[in-house]
Amino acid sequence: MYDRAISGLLLIVAAIHLLPIAGVLGADRLALLYGIDVADNNLAILMRHRAVLFGILGGLCALAAFRPRFQPLAFVAASISVLSFLYLAISVGEYNDAIQKIVIADVLAVFALAASIVLYVIKP
Repeated sequence: MYDRAISGLLLIVAAIHLLPIAGVLGADRLALLYGIDVADNNLAILMRHRAVLFGILGGLCALAAFRPRFQPLAFVAASISVLSFLYLAISVGEYNDAIQKIVIADVLAVFALAASIVLYVIKP
């Protein structure tokens, strides 16, 4: 029961991190995802690379859902990702509606991660 719950929670975290991978496809996708103009090629490169990194992180969380030995690594990596984003969003403030959606998704990810970590620690 614990293992299935942990897997389900990690799959939620994986899905949240895999959504931005569409940004790899170009500036138009990035604009839809983040509500920003990505006309500068340098910014487009950085943001598309960010999408790749989220794909890697989402893949790790998905892998960890089915391979428990990767769960501690996924917990740490995903926690750093969502907590750092939430810190930055809160400390900078005044973000757009698209970023607000990401904040909400990351809050959901924090709860899913916290629950999965607790289950991992207490499971028999």
